[in-house]
Amino acid sequence: MDVRNELKGLIAKNGTTLKKICERLTQKTGKNIIGNNITNKLRRNTIKFHEVQEILDAMNYHIEFIRNE
Repeated sequence: MDVRNELKGLIAKNGTTLKKICERLTQKTGKNIIGNNITNKLRRNTIKFHEVQEILDAMNYHIEFIRNE
């Protein structure tokens, strides 16, 4: 799974932008979250799991692990 494409797809599917997600994250965390920083982390594949969780939470999504049968 490519996290970058998955996140970009979810953001587009929800009719929002990364900038708006960053604004929500900034309000929620009190940290200044910049879209370029997230984009660069996605491009370099250095984004942390908790950062992905925060982005998904801002869009009302969560990660679920399902065991393959």
